[in-house]
Amino acid sequence: MDETTLSLHFPIRACWMRRGQQKRVPAGSIFRPSYHLIGALHWNSEQVFSQAVERTNSQTFIEFLEYLLVKCFPTQKIVLVMDNAAYHTSQAVLAALSLFEPRVHVFWLPKYCPSLNPIERYWRHLKDVACANKLDSSLEHLANRVTTVIKHQNSPGHDLRISFLKNYV
Repeated sequence: MDETTLSLHFPIRACWMRRGQQKRVPAGSIFRPSYHLIGALHWNSEQVFSQAVERTNSQTFIEFLEYLLVKCFPTQKIVLVMDNAAYHTSQAVLAALSLFEPRVHVFWLPKYCPSLNPIERYWRHLKDVACANKLDSSLEHLANRVTTVIKHQNSPGHDLRISFLKNYV
């Protein structure tokens, strides 16, 4: 599980253009509000569970943990793969995790190794599909497209779904 930030300041990626024509990307405003997501990738089903939050901090992270552990997986034993962000290791978060200790195992990643977290690959895919080379007029429009891409990920067989298992089997 991890967090990502999306904004109206879109990432520019390589893309195809007709020979002799250069793609023009309009510039947005200087003020770029952000859209934050906290998410978890279910390794076996390749589904993404996420929540949009106003900011990422210990409180919103605990709220996501409650969503994940009470609503999504109320009785199952799970393994959480987490990095060492300050709000992941805060006393409040550790206390919240201790409430679920019998059925939750936390696997702490080494510091400064985000590439080891499987959801980082999904965040890259999400930004490539939903944000790259696109200029949105509002965060609401961006959020709608992001929600659609996440729904596609959670629909088996969809063209925009990225598979993690086929790379490791």
